[in-house]
Amino acid sequence: MATLIHSLSDHSDDVNYCAFSSSCLATCSLDKTVRVYSLSDFAELPYSPLRGHTYAVHCCCFSPSGRMLASCSTDGTTALWDTRDGHRLAVLGQPRASPVRVCRFSPRDTCLLAGAADGTLVLWNIQSLQLYRSGNVKDGSLVACAFSPNGNFFVTGSSSGDLTIWDDKMRCLYNEKAHDLGVTCCDISSNPVSENENGFKYFQMASCGQDNQIKLWLILFADFLGVELKYKCTLNGHFAPVLACAFSYDGQMLVSGSVDKCVIIYETSTGNTLRTLSQHTRYVTTCAFAPHSHLLATGSMDKTVHIWQLELKQPSAGNTVETESKVAVEDWSEDDVSAWLCAQDLADFVGLFKINNIDGKELLNLTKEGLANELKIESLGLRSKILQKIEELRMTISVSVPVPDEFLCPITRELMKDPVIAADGYSYEREAMEHWISNKRRSSPMTNLPLHSLMLTPNRTLKMAITRWLETQQK
Repeated sequence: MATLIHSLSDHSDDVNYCAFSSSCLATCSLDKTVRVYSLSDFAELPYSPLRGHTYAVHCCCFSPSGRMLASCSTDGTTALWDTRDGHRLAVLGQPRASPVRVCRFSPRDTCLLAGAADGTLVLWNIQSLQLYRSGNVKDGSLVACAFSPNGNFFVTGSSSGDLTIWDDKMRCLYNEKAHDLGVTCCDISSNPVSENENGFKYFQMASCGQDNQIKLWLILFADFLGVELKYKCTLNGHFAPVLACAFSYDGQMLVSGSVDKCVIIYETSTGNTLRTLSQHTRYVTTCAFAPHSHLLATGSMDKTVHIWQLELKQPSAGNTVETESKVAVEDWSEDDVSAWLCAQDLADFVGLFKINNIDGKELLNLTKEGLANELKIESLGLRSKILQKIEELRMTISVSVPVPDEFLCPITRELMKDPVIAADGYSYEREAMEHWISNKRRSSPMTNLPLHSLMLTPNRTLKMAITRWLETQQK
């Protein structure tokens, strides 16, 4: 169960980031401010909002002790604030005054990392407030960073798609091309998940990007042996760029936010989707778990921050997806229609549909003649494909009762038309599973275990059951 317990709507522009301490929540925005709230009642603290940045604030974070708050901005600075009274302690200028995109305190509370649009990264000494080390990613803007649990290493993500591992002397130790269209966020769990033969511990790392993907990695940090990064799996569910990801305090869950306006909570051990939340009305830009509790904050370009209380039951062997307050198709906005087109591999028509102001109601009323005469789509094949997708949409919303979970494809979460059984024993929509395999995935979408065979067997019994169920709904 994921319960929306509070919504904050004090920012006057897009919310860019949110961060927890043990007692507070901080949010920052394009409106140039940082706001701080008490976790006891979500009331804004007397000294909030924090003003001082002259342009948009992109990121904020608390020091491990909770006594300081850092914020960074397009104005080329990272500011340090005293969380007791909101007093600004320092303004740290980025080299060449490049816009600062991300900042993070080390776990030891000794230094602050700041990364900028020109690819520069700086380690600031917190005690002296002096620049300790500086470096530069090889390509692109620096947009993401995360420290190892011991603070001796950190990972950066760039707009060019690279994940780079550094030591605290700012030496580049490893580089991996992780997301073709650019990394947007990364996080490292503080709990180890396994050990190698020498007893060194592997930690989980997550990264997400403009390629719509979330990747889980195993990362090893060893002072004498160096570092090691191993790809674990890709988590599915979003059909648009993923802008944010974060681990829960115990590493058992991962949350993500996307351009598709959805927040998805995953179980990290299996990769299963636990919850899908769709309360935000625009892109979800940030998400964060509170330390030592199942409190979750999500922020969006809709200018709001939602606070969720998670009460999670033990997950079953399969995916359990709970979608909160899904918008009816007839109430879709033009942006919702655009997102739907992208999900149906019809992204080339987004501009055309927007020019003609096609919202949910207009979409459901489209006809063959309308596509040809009003939207001027000349290709008969493309008109037929669009009409088929619209008809599938009409069929889905015509069902008056919830679709039984066993009739939904675990990959697409849509009613199956041609179910097949894979080597893992689960049934999937044929097209979805073939697409999964064609992308060189050789693991089960449900268990993440290797598939010993790529053979797909028609599940005629399930297909008959779905057909009979549909017939009962049409009576």
